[in-house]
Amino acid sequence: MDHHLPSEAPPSESPDRSTGPGNNAWPALDWESLRWENKVTSGPRHLTDAPFLPYKAALPPRIAGIQYRPAGEVIAAAEDAALAIRDFDHEFGSDVAPFSAILLRTESVSSSQLENVTANARSIGMAELGDDSKVNATLVVDNVAAMNAALAAADSLEIASVLDMHRALMRHADPGGAGQWRREPVWIGTSSASPIGADFVAPDAGRVPALMDDLMGYASRNNIQILTQAAIAHAQFETIHPFTDGNGRTGRALLHAMLRNKGLTRTVTVPVSAGLLNDVTGYHDALTAYREGNPDRIILLTAEATFRAIDNGRQLAQDIAAARGRWTNSITARRDAAAWKIAELLTRQPVVNAKLLEDRLGLAPATIWRQMQVLEESGAVKGFDKFKRGRHWRSDEILAALDGFAARSDTRSRN
Repeated sequence: MDHHLPSEAPPSESPDRSTGPGNNAWPALDWESLRWENKVTSGPRHLTDAPFLPYKAALPPRIAGIQYRPAGEVIAAAEDAALAIRDFDHEFGSDVAPFSAILLRTESVSSSQLENVTANARSIGMAELGDDSKVNATLVVDNVAAMNAALAAADSLEIASVLDMHRALMRHADPGGAGQWRREPVWIGTSSASPIGADFVAPDAGRVPALMDDLMGYASRNNIQILTQAAIAHAQFETIHPFTDGNGRTGRALLHAMLRNKGLTRTVTVPVSAGLLNDVTGYHDALTAYREGNPDRIILLTAEATFRAIDNGRQLAQDIAAARGRWTNSITARRDAAAWKIAELLTRQPVVNAKLLEDRLGLAPATIWRQMQVLEESGAVKGFDKFKRGRHWRSDEILAALDGFAARSDTRSRN
């Protein structure tokens, strides 16, 4: 959990501890002593009398120019995972265009789950239609917007792109801080009162702009194995923790922007976060190891997560294809009827209303009601009325496929 409150004492000039060309070591982060304004009013005198309390904040190395070669088995795993991503992208990107949208959605769901923001597929579907009654579902939909912003900006990895991702992600949760670097300390730990004794205190806020410039310099290089580069950039981003909230989700969106920028993916989004959900403890341990000077663990974990995500994604594709196959046999409509266009839309938007169908497919209201009756009679959808929001329809088969993907991803629910 991140906490943030104002601090005293601006940072001194940040040293450049980047590794020179040809040096195979990865520098561990350093620490700097800062002071926290003491607001303790009860307890031992040594705590209540001190106007400031000291704490240590992270001082990450500059990485833009680092030359680093991982261990041989890590290189091999990253290359194998990259090939698997390319194959997956080719297989599903050329076959099922709607599947790219559903994969992006599943990645956003999984990335949110890593931050304990959970919602079922039906709630998310309603939030996509503007129903804001379920807070977590709205946050997941905002994560989808952040992912779309990340992929839209993939042609140019720039600071403005990262801010756009965060702005899309936090537009409802923190409109005042959305798209803005933090201006106060953040830390990970159990206390919300101060960073004293926290598990990890991110760099002083005054260092964030320069550290992010350096990170994007590293991300823009073209002489590093792609998956290795994306994993390291993600770990450095999480170490900098440039925002007051939403760092994990924005950092994983940046990872996907890098995969698209480097050409590893062209059409689909491999739900890497779903793979990371299988080993959340390992994910956090790998980030700690990175900060201690060992990037190999986060690279290897990202590769392993990729394989798990691809297996899960293939199962999701099979479940959706099975649903579409059943619809082919059950929908009694001419092949040129609008019912088939609606059915295709349902594979990536499993909850719909008349307005969505009119906006997306250009259908007249009378046509919508007639075609939805056909789909209801076939069992492809169920109609339901939402208070003050009118008639809605949902595909329980697609919703079940999406919830099944989420359940397979998150081993925490089974432990």
